[in-house]
Amino acid sequence: MNRRNFLRYAATAGAASLLPASFTSLKAESMSLNAVNELSDHSLESMQFTNVKLSYPRLVGKNSHLGIHGHGPSMTICRLTTNQGASGIGMMRGSREKAVEIFDQIKGKKITDVFALETGVTDVAQIFDIPLHDLAGVILNKPVYQLLGSESPIITKCYSGMIYMDDVDMNDSRKAFDKILQECFYDYSKGYRQFKLKIGRGFKWMSPEEGLKRDVEVTRMVNAYFPDVDILVDANDGYTLKDFIRYLEQLENVSIWWIEEPFRETLDDFTALRKWLSENRKRNTLLADGEARPDLDLALEMGRNKVLDVYLDDIMGYGFTHWRKLMPRLIENGLQASPHNWGDYLKTIYTGHLAGGIGNVVTIEGVTCFSNDIDFGFNRVENGVFIPSSAPGFGISLLK
Repeated sequence: MNRRNFLRYAATAGAASLLPASFTSLKAESMSLNAVNELSDHSLESMQFTNVKLSYPRLVGKNSHLGIHGHGPSMTICRLTTNQGASGIGMMRGSREKAVEIFDQIKGKKITDVFALETGVTDVAQIFDIPLHDLAGVILNKPVYQLLGSESPIITKCYSGMIYMDDVDMNDSRKAFDKILQECFYDYSKGYRQFKLKIGRGFKWMSPEEGLKRDVEVTRMVNAYFPDVDILVDANDGYTLKDFIRYLEQLENVSIWWIEEPFRETLDDFTALRKWLSENRKRNTLLADGEARPDLDLALEMGRNKVLDVYLDDIMGYGFTHWRKLMPRLIENGLQASPHNWGDYLKTIYTGHLAGGIGNVVTIEGVTCFSNDIDFGFNRVENGVFIPSSAPGFGISLLK
């Protein structure tokens, strides 16, 4: 869509509130038809791959199960280009080899053969889920959140997901605590007003009692230094029900905003934890699960039983289109969403547009990254919330 037509459509939309509902509905249908026609004018012509490097602001250490997470990922970005020269970029849900195989099947097809505004990508094009959403936004000159139905983005909280157990290998406990505080101060300076603390030190890296003690001390310390920050904790299934309640018992005066994967989820154990929270002045604490070995049916059952609040499957592993389709089921079963984004800031951006377009995302996992290879555009974390870019697509561009 050229700029002149876009402004004309925008002016028409602004005046729509003054018109009868039936006329407004007809105009909306007409605009939707125009968008479909515009997408169908483009067919897939070429595909390119670009290697990009993302860097974390610090070395990210251990969680309860895994060792050092490193300085940041290297990844392949896919660019799809149409016969009219429009391009969309993004991470793929699969390998280069698989992408080449699939692209051979869909090359020359109209965009509307592999993508629908109402539902996302078709099954055959799942590997290109993100690039096709980006491409559709570029063609229509709209950010992805508008493709999903929100003229203005639904603004959602965003937490720092980068506060790992960077203290467990330090012999000096004072330096260990200072290390965690330095990371929190840095993340606060980057706009975060929610911190997710990795806990479960006693599962692997310290003795059970020492680990429990350190988990409690770190949680108390961060709460004391940052009274205006929501505290989230994530054990990566590193506790038992009994020991996790011991951890909570020592945090009587600390407000825990959310608990993620305290132990491997079962209906009985989560029901017991929910009961304890309700009886110990933590009724409003959110319980989140579904990242590791996700069991959607169990999560939906726990949602219906009001013992689970938030479902976490990965934004890329599960898929952007699949998340779009899943959201009504989550709502029906009493669950909110917070797709797992760990690994890179691109996933934060993708989830930010999902949240901005359809809502029901309680908070977004933020993964701060820097890059000389890719420009994140105007997507940003500011005063505790994620603000998605209003540029076309996901608002991201390659620098090489």
